[in-house]
Amino acid sequence: MRYIDHGRGGPPSCLHLARGPQPVPRYGEVLIEVAYAGINRPDILQRTGQYPPPEDASPILGLEVSGHIIAAGPGAESWTPGTPVTALVPGGGYAEYCVTPSGQVLPVPHGMDLAAAAALPETWFTVWANLVDLAGLSRDEYLLVHGGASGIGLAALALGHLRGARCLAVAGSDEKAAFCREWGAELAINRHTTDFVQAVFDATRGEGVDVILDIAGAPYFDRNLKLLRRDGRLVFLAFMGGSQGMVDLAPIMRKRLHLTGSTMRPRTVPEKRAIRDALLAHVWPELAHGRFHPHIHARFPLQEAASAHMLMETGNHIGKIVLEVAPTHA
Repeated sequence: MRYIDHGRGGPPSCLHLARGPQPVPRYGEVLIEVAYAGINRPDILQRTGQYPPPEDASPILGLEVSGHIIAAGPGAESWTPGTPVTALVPGGGYAEYCVTPSGQVLPVPHGMDLAAAAALPETWFTVWANLVDLAGLSRDEYLLVHGGASGIGLAALALGHLRGARCLAVAGSDEKAAFCREWGAELAINRHTTDFVQAVFDATRGEGVDVILDIAGAPYFDRNLKLLRRDGRLVFLAFMGGSQGMVDLAPIMRKRLHLTGSTMRPRTVPEKRAIRDALLAHVWPELAHGRFHPHIHARFPLQEAASAHMLMETGNHIGKIVLEVAPTHA
């Protein structure tokens, strides 16, 4: 099969097309012929040596795919060959074929093409696990999403609406802020031109917010604590601005704040299956009815994975970037 090799890692230019053996599904796994693969920031971290894959996972980049079931290993026979699916994968997505546990596979929502379906798993597994399972986001609560125009950010805004929350967003440009407003954010702030703390206080009548989904880390920490109201929850998905800094414990204790966060890849297969089941029950019907739809900013052929990574590193995209692996199956 063809796949993208990143060798010993480095800049995007290290990504190159290679050939290798087709994987074989083990117990409880399915083999997927990949049509599209989603691009995610963990792929960039893995490429640069900052996010090594689990020992039993494929070293090939790629954490989400869409395509068709080709074969099922023992214990996964409920998936019929030829079924169009999308899946969270432990690695190996940038390839013509990949394997994944059957409990991480979902049907393609009715009416959705395979390119859009490839943009679902990593973002929706992540936002559900963090906003619902960890933060317990509830109806009428205020949710503030940093990086609101990213793939994760747009999924978080959509999930916030699904949960009945009031959604606010911070983005990196006027264009991105406008897109967040079109996506349903009550307020969307360009962080380069507006003090987002004051803007959020103005929008909430000085009360602040209940839940903050953060990707910046240390640079926003104090401001996030200031914005959280009593019993507020600060959820970290990444620390693109750094992971270390000074902490003032007083507001945490005074307002009974909860600080949490998680990554998806280290979770166990049963944990991921539980998230998959929750998505099937609560999110997939909404997708099938067209209430939400991932926004695809750009598609690149598999052999142009380096260009896809360069675009993601610029941050000049809105929503998701996907690789066309076998577009004839779309």
